[in-house]
Amino acid sequence: MDFDIKKGCYKNVEGEALPALMKEVFGDVKKEGDAYVSAYGIMTRIEVKVVSKERLDIVTENRTGPMTDEEILESKRKLNEFAFKATGFDAKARMKRAQKKAKEGKL
Repeated sequence: MDFDIKKGCYKNVEGEALPALMKEVFGDVKKEGDAYVSAYGIMTRIEVKVVSKERLDIVTENRTGPMTDEEILESKRKLNEFAFKATGFDAKARMKRAQKKAKEGKL
């Protein structure tokens, strides 16, 4: 899903800053094409790609099978931590921006 990057926060994901941030939050990272890939908790794949200075694409895949609530919450917390550090917008702001785009038919 595409996320807006707050003005002035592109430096957080520019060049080698993106893989460094992913390594800091998720623990490991590898490059696949123009995207960086990691995993954490229930998320077996976290693929992140800089689309432009204003947009970041984050796609996740979750494992199947039984999961505890704590595993789910911890994985979601880590993803939100990463998205905040990368985009400059917290979860509430990202949700409001997505809802506004949906209303305008831009999603």
